[in-house]
Amino acid sequence: MNAQDIRNSYLEFFKERGHAVVKRAPLVLKDDPSTLFTGSGMQPMIPYLLGEPHPEGVRIADSQTCLRAQDIDDIGDNRHTTFFEMLGNWSMGDYFKEQQIEWMFEWLSEVVGLDMSRLYITAFIGAPEYGIEKDTEAAAVWKRLFDARGISSEEAEIGSEEEGYARGIKEGERIFYYDGSKNWWSRNGKPETTPVGDPCGPDSEMFYDFGTPHDPSFGEFCHPNCDCGRFMEIGNNVFMAYRKVAEGQFEPLEKPNIDHGSGLERIAAAVIDSPDVFRISLMWPIIEKLQKLSKKDYETYTESMRVIADHLRAATFLAVDGCVPANKEQGYVMRRLLRRAIRFAFDLGIEQNFFEEIVPVIADLYASDYPEVAENRDTIIAVLVKEEKVFRQTLRKGLQQLGKFAKDGLVTGNELFTLYDTYGFPVELSTEEAVKQGITLSENWREEFDAKMEEQRNRSRTATKGEFKGGLGGSDLIHLKYHTATHLLQSALREVIGPVFQQHGSNITEERLRFDFNFDRKVTREELDKAEELVNGWIAEDLPVGFTMYPTQEALDMGAIGPFGERYNEEVKVYQMGEGDHIVSLEICGGPHVDHTGQLGEDGKKFKITKEEASSAGIRRIKAILS
Repeated sequence: MNAQDIRNSYLEFFKERGHAVVKRAPLVLKDDPSTLFTGSGMQPMIPYLLGEPHPEGVRIADSQTCLRAQDIDDIGDNRHTTFFEMLGNWSMGDYFKEQQIEWMFEWLSEVVGLDMSRLYITAFIGAPEYGIEKDTEAAAVWKRLFDARGISSEEAEIGSEEEGYARGIKEGERIFYYDGSKNWWSRNGKPETTPVGDPCGPDSEMFYDFGTPHDPSFGEFCHPNCDCGRFMEIGNNVFMAYRKVAEGQFEPLEKPNIDHGSGLERIAAAVIDSPDVFRISLMWPIIEKLQKLSKKDYETYTESMRVIADHLRAATFLAVDGCVPANKEQGYVMRRLLRRAIRFAFDLGIEQNFFEEIVPVIADLYASDYPEVAENRDTIIAVLVKEEKVFRQTLRKGLQQLGKFAKDGLVTGNELFTLYDTYGFPVELSTEEAVKQGITLSENWREEFDAKMEEQRNRSRTATKGEFKGGLGGSDLIHLKYHTATHLLQSALREVIGPVFQQHGSNITEERLRFDFNFDRKVTREELDKAEELVNGWIAEDLPVGFTMYPTQEALDMGAIGPFGERYNEEVKVYQMGEGDHIVSLEICGGPHVDHTGQLGEDGKKFKITKEEASSAGIRRIKAILS
């Protein structure tokens, strides 16, 4: 059974069980300004999960195309993709846990044909402080189904992710209870952070065991939520059973809902027993075409081929949904995807235009299942090829100039600005290229780059006598928000784990922030949650943000954080967040930032830490988003 068969069998399975199969929503939701893209199957369904009647009834199923731009930097491993399909089914106050679990077990085992002895389940451990019981109800259904097949189904209480790494899996265990950071659904995470008035509830995730050896760099022992690659989450059953009525208070919903999502690509990988999602039928033809064009093999040039295949697939569907490359918002992400694809093609020796060879392969893969792809095939190719021709003209010159800068032994933020301003290189592409080539960046490159951007903005203000409207490469409002959030994150970490670390760099894109720091251990989920809570508290306080010029030594003597030591000029900007006796951040920085912290929370967004990991020896890395 290939990926297309899996998609069609899922829709037919739920259609036979009384579900209305609805068309996918576009990747760009015109009536949702809170997000750039449709990032989950649930997102278009939020109004109906919140109580609005769905025009097609109480049982709905679909296959929703999704795009998560915050995953761009993760592309290259075996399971992350920016673009993916989510198989979904919903019950709006109709059936609940038992029926949902039975149907998923039946479909996965009888229709898809997965080896169910390799399926592992997680459930919610409960939150007695809020009157929310352990989800033994869901666990009991799973246990009954496994037992009927003679498959061991012992239960284990894990709690946090960290506790999972410390404990691991015991023989015979299959059902694992985790806390609210893993097995609770709301629009804003855990029970304590669930917005008042919102529906919410426990969930039960499904993990497939590929049996690959555990990588101890992630933790001492493996467990279902481990990121080492042995386990891959293939689906999640959300049981929306509660509504938060006040802080610390939840009440059962009169009509609970089911929200299910399964990753098509990941299930397809499980079917062929390969943890590499790029080998499935919706991806491998793209890889084969790249091998033919480049005369290189996938095993040797794995990362480059994965990046190109993913990015062009995502860009194709963005074009289908009317998006075009641009310097702002969705168009900027699309442009970045295409330019990264072109750059990685250089690693394959493909230095000529090649989009017109790859895009038809992608279009053909989806033509029968999504008619809009076939209908817009020529337009898609024209949009993507045009961008390729324009950027390729400057790419080689930009790479040559980067090489010239690197001959001095160090590339500065001023030089990165030249690459952006003269050669059209987004700063993310320049820094990524520096890493690929082993080029050292100055420790304060970000501050230097931002200072140049500020100079450019000031010139623009003077010339136009108007307000700065934002631009590419670190100057849009979203970049300012993430830069400001980085300061708040550093202050929060210093308060939670103490001033025992030194910033080792940061990276800001339109989709996320990245903060690197030297630290000798993994930051626990509890510590990350506390830091997250502090940042969101400061955002809610709407603290003023501003700077004052000080002599460098005076700035350091007054306690301003200055991670880059002697590299500062004689006079520096000191950015302050808060005022009077309530200053939460005092840091030497070139800017720019937002004017007040409340801007980070516009449209109801919250600061969320999405990943904490090792970057290199002694260096930890945190990624976070505003969502």
